[in-house]
Amino acid sequence: MSTPPALQAERTALAWERTALAVLASGVLLVLRHLGAPGSGALVLGVLGLVLALLVAVLGARRSRRVLADPAAPARTAVLVAGASVVLFGGAVLVAILTGALR
Repeated sequence: MSTPPALQAERTALAWERTALAVLASGVLLVLRHLGAPGSGALVLGVLGLVLALLVAVLGARRSRRVLADPAAPARTAVLVAGASVVLFGGAVLVAILTGALR
């Protein structure tokens, strides 16, 4: 039994939105946690999280429209760009924590 293409596009949109919200929340939490510590780098990471969340949201919206038009359309580029960006953001946060930049 196959699912209607509209449901597949909706699930795709929801998954991308969840990812964007998770990245945005991570950036906001970093900024809030280290708001009183000037020079901690949290603001830079927070802005990076915001930009990344916007990138993931835009890629997700494009992907959802594409899935609605063609359910078999490959998602390789969008997934690689978003995935690599999220991994790099996580790595930057981890490096900042390990080096003591986020005290």
